[in-house]
Amino acid sequence: MAFEDIDDFPISWSDHEDIAMKLYDKMGDDFTESKIYRIRFTDLIEWVLELPNFEGKKEDCNEGHLEQIQAQWVYEWRDNQ
Repeated sequence: MAFEDIDDFPISWSDHEDIAMKLYDKMGDDFTESKIYRIRFTDLIEWVLELPNFEGKKEDCNEGHLEQIQAQWVYEWRDNQ
């Protein structure tokens, strides 16, 4: 299987930075740092599962992954301010 570009690579729960960048691209500046840290993990799980090229399973998710995704999302948000 050939990939057109880097955005076509499959991602999973351990790809925290890639997930965060995709969430930032999807949500934009609507989510500030304080809002990102107040997102319910149940909502975050669903948003991640809906991302294009995400191949992880809900059962493989854990609190550590979700915390890292939130932190990386905040870094991505800060970089774009």
